[in-house]
Amino acid sequence: MIWTIIGILLLAWLLGFLFEIAGGLVHILLVIALIVFIVKMIRS
Repeated sequence: MIWTIIGILLLAWLLGFLFEIAGGLVHILLVIALIVFIVKMIRS
């Protein structure tokens, strides 16, 4: 499940980077997903 979310956010980040769509919001969501992923990896 977490890999699906990370994949979708990476795709959204790339699309936002290429087409300038909601630039700041996509970057914030990507950082949040990265933090959640790191915390999940540390706890398991």
